[in-house]
Amino acid sequence: MATENASFVTEFFLVGLTDHPNLQLPFLFLFLLIYMVTVLGNLGLITLIGLNSHLHITMYFFLLNLSFIDLCYSSVVIPKMLLNFLTKKNTISYQGCMTQFFFYCFFAISECYLLSAMAYDRYVAICNPLLYIIAMSPKVCSCLMFGSYLMAFSGSIAHTGCLLRLTFCDANTINHYFCDILPVLQLSCTSTYVNELVVFTVSGINLIVPSLTIFISYGLIIYSILQISSTEGRFKAFRTCSSHITAVFMFYGSASFMYLQPSSAGSMDEGKIPSVVYTIVVPMMNPLVYSLRNKDVKLALKKMLSGRKF
Repeated sequence: MATENASFVTEFFLVGLTDHPNLQLPFLFLFLLIYMVTVLGNLGLITLIGLNSHLHITMYFFLLNLSFIDLCYSSVVIPKMLLNFLTKKNTISYQGCMTQFFFYCFFAISECYLLSAMAYDRYVAICNPLLYIIAMSPKVCSCLMFGSYLMAFSGSIAHTGCLLRLTFCDANTINHYFCDILPVLQLSCTSTYVNELVVFTVSGINLIVPSLTIFISYGLIIYSILQISSTEGRFKAFRTCSSHITAVFMFYGSASFMYLQPSSAGSMDEGKIPSVVYTIVVPMMNPLVYSLRNKDVKLALKKMLSGRKF
């Protein structure tokens, strides 16, 4: 009888990062600048790798896919966020919310597995250089990327499918700046036990399996590096991995803090900070980290700017 009188939700209100009117305009310019850097950085890296034949190798194949994912990932969240800074009522339709969540989830999980594939690539390059051409052949790389996207699609379908089965009655204010699963679950007027179980299980698998792959790969890499007698050789090997390690810590650290806990633990306000890191800061930082710390990318960029042939 209770559900017969319920007003079912057709749109949600997004609280955003802050409800202070004085902060809306500064945040608008800040995140607009971040988004512009993100788009230019990732598009620039994609163009650079695509045009430069010297970068058509395994490492940069993965980096091109990472830039593509980061570009799409940030574009799912930031444009709507910027629009909300300009309007008094930050609304998103029910269908729009579910669509935003699906694509956000897809690109986030894709990045998890791609980062683990990149760690495996570094492991083979440093620990088994003689087998690198065979172990990381174009076919193997394509399979790793296909597997990443397949796992992402499966996880997105699982999360979104469970979300669609819920009923939302009168409560329609999402305490977040986009349609993330934990704050949306808090609005349901039906049981969310199954959803929380799926969140903990699927998120756990998609964080733990790739991170274990990364830790094992880097454990073996460090062991191999310590066997190198030359200090210069050890430094060069560590430097090869430093960009990837930076990206991994930023992404996995913030994502783990957000998702490997029940929805009732802590406040959603506290969860916005790590969310900003992995949805906004990481996609902006990745192209900067990989380009500024990579001699091949810097050389290719110099050639492009000078108008020389690749």
